[in-house]
Amino acid sequence: MMRYPTNKQHARTWMLASTLGLAAALTGCASGPGANPRDPLEPYNRAMFRFNDAVDSAVLEPVATGYRDVTPTVVRTAVTNFFANLGDLWSVVNNALQLKGEGTYNSVVRFTTNTVFGLGGLIDVASEMDIERHKQDFGLTMARYGMPAGAYIVWPLLGPSTIRDSAGMVVDWQGNVVSYVNDVPVRNSLTGLRIVNTRANLLGTTSLVQSAALDKYSFTRDAYLQLRENATRAGDEEDETQWMNESAAEPAPQGSGK
Repeated sequence: MMRYPTNKQHARTWMLASTLGLAAALTGCASGPGANPRDPLEPYNRAMFRFNDAVDSAVLEPVATGYRDVTPTVVRTAVTNFFANLGDLWSVVNNALQLKGEGTYNSVVRFTTNTVFGLGGLIDVASEMDIERHKQDFGLTMARYGMPAGAYIVWPLLGPSTIRDSAGMVVDWQGNVVSYVNDVPVRNSLTGLRIVNTRANLLGTTSLVQSAALDKYSFTRDAYLQLRENATRAGDEEDETQWMNESAAEPAPQGSGK
């Protein structure tokens, strides 16, 4: 069964929005002459990064490692496909909000194809058919309309973000299909499965960061900011490419015939 947002969910959303407002205010107060302009909250962020890293090392990484070791690859792939398919549904909304025709169409086709022919999204049939994924979230939608990223911020347990992307998370949570499952144990189990499966997929990346980065915090921050910048730029380049293709497809005007 599905449910609509409860008063408790609205309260949680309001609390997060209030926290975002406080973080934005702190951004203006934390800047100093030696501060990274992208990271004016660095002292707080480093402390929160250490906390998150400790929780990950003590709890999440061991659980994810055990999950990876006992779960067949084909099952983990199916789980990854299932949640990615749900993400395609939210990408439909954000592509449409950004007026991206190709992205909206592809996301609709991907979700429909994988849901109908891929056993509810467990099999990624759409990728086998070369239907490109156009992943979008509300943070990228706000970027589309000119909202700056704002300060980098690390949230407890949620990890790296920016002021803009944090505000986007509030909307993304409301757009998460799993959050509308009425059965609380099922909803919590699905959420836990998604978190553990995602962490298991990143175990190799963790080893790479630990061996290559002299400063894990700076490495993670710079990688996150670059990833989001690339995602924003990719959307702009996609629009430019689509415009050029449409222009090239138009018949050239006939000459005067003189």
